[in-house]
Amino acid sequence: MVRLLLDGDMAMLQQESVIRTVYDPCAGSGGMLSIAKEYVLSTINATADLRLFGQEVNDETFAICKSDMLIKGDDRDADNIKPDSSLSRDGHPHATFDYMLSNPPYGKDWKKEQKYVEDEAERGAQGRFGAGTPRISDGQLLFLQHMIAKMKPPAEGGSRIAIVHNGSPLFTGDAGSGESEIRRWILERDLLEAIVALPGQLFYNTGITTYIWVLSNRKPATRTGKVLLVNGAATRKEGDKEVEVFAQKMRRSLGDKRNELSDAHIDALAALVSAFADGPYSKVFDTTDFGYRKITVERPLRLSFQATPERIARLREERAFQALAGGKKRKPADQSDMFGSAEQDALLNALASLDPAQVWMSRADFEQALDAALKQAGLKLGAPVRKAVLSALGERDEAAAICRDGRGHPEPDPELRDYENVPLNEDVDAYVAREVLPHVPDAWVNQDVRDPKDDTVGKVGYEISFTRYFYQYQPPRPLAAIDADIKALEDEIAAMLQEVTGDETSAVVRGKHA
Repeated sequence: MVRLLLDGDMAMLQQESVIRTVYDPCAGSGGMLSIAKEYVLSTINATADLRLFGQEVNDETFAICKSDMLIKGDDRDADNIKPDSSLSRDGHPHATFDYMLSNPPYGKDWKKEQKYVEDEAERGAQGRFGAGTPRISDGQLLFLQHMIAKMKPPAEGGSRIAIVHNGSPLFTGDAGSGESEIRRWILERDLLEAIVALPGQLFYNTGITTYIWVLSNRKPATRTGKVLLVNGAATRKEGDKEVEVFAQKMRRSLGDKRNELSDAHIDALAALVSAFADGPYSKVFDTTDFGYRKITVERPLRLSFQATPERIARLREERAFQALAGGKKRKPADQSDMFGSAEQDALLNALASLDPAQVWMSRADFEQALDAALKQAGLKLGAPVRKAVLSALGERDEAAAICRDGRGHPEPDPELRDYENVPLNEDVDAYVAREVLPHVPDAWVNQDVRDPKDDTVGKVGYEISFTRYFYQYQPPRPLAAIDADIKALEDEIAAMLQEVTGDETSAVVRGKHA
């Protein structure tokens, strides 16, 4: 992470007695801060003045971190390590830093700090969480926003960030969700520079794949509007085994930690980020490539109607029908003076007068027949009860006519509603014409579902899927090879059975295979 953090800054860091600040909002025992300082002093510039800042919520690890800084002899660094949570009690409220790196907790809820976070989020751009808040069960993206708020303005030299996440911040959350809006905010501001997927099984207590995000508000011109993805989790075939390209097996496992990065692997990953080019394990994308527009695709409602006893019986389950027996006297416009239960009976009798064998393939035609039966019975239905009658006596039928509203527009069928993710750089109409209409010609896009920020159709979302971008098709094994393996196994079983029961049983096994 330190190597990626300092990528491209070597000339600046080699200046005599250069002063730079490094910050970690989840400092733990201070390991990341110490490694950053040791690397700069031992590898880049022994005269550099690297000043460390951090914050740690756990009292015990906070004490270890502060003690470690004191033991190393720099009281300034020790004074700059603050207690409490950096989300709710920012220990460096007005400070900005040149470099930041962190390993925030994964999948840890932020319920205890919910009020502080949400109050600050309401301040919008004036607070640290103006981009939005993720789901309460995982606060990783809150720490990332907190670090972005600590970036120096580009006019003052800008800042760079390296933070390690699990896969959740990459793709969790649908369009319009808190996570998606945070990713959108980061990418539309062109802060994300690179993401490196690390091999799995690198950590003691989890075998999951993790990802290092590298962010900067001072990207070189060649990287403006671009994001590099590096597949450091790639594997290759060695005989019958899949082995990691950028990791080596440990001689002895430590819990779930079975892999480790050698210096050569770190050099290789850092070189890929520095090159910022397409290759077998790296791909360059425009920031808009990760965006999509989630559109709502509607299909028309088609209903046929029939007054069979079974369908009329379904009316009794409708709430509007049951409400007629509520005991309060109605004042219908047709001057009838019936109480609820009597009106229920009258309605059921009116429906029973319709021909149960007739099927109406048009709702408009059925409503004409219904109105005639109601008029004959001296009934006039309110809108809720009329809707209940249509619901009980109608069934979806692909051969029926389209149901239309009062303006003649097709009514959508909620059960046929679907959603499509249209890439941001593609026209919605062209996408629908190519991907949707050939399969469902009567479909249309719901124009009322719009993005609140740019008032365009659909909701804008952002996600980053390493699996999609680095997927390599593996053809299935030939059937002949699979059959040969089955035959070999059956021969092996037959030989074992022969040892126990004799030739007769093994012959039966061979006969079954034949």
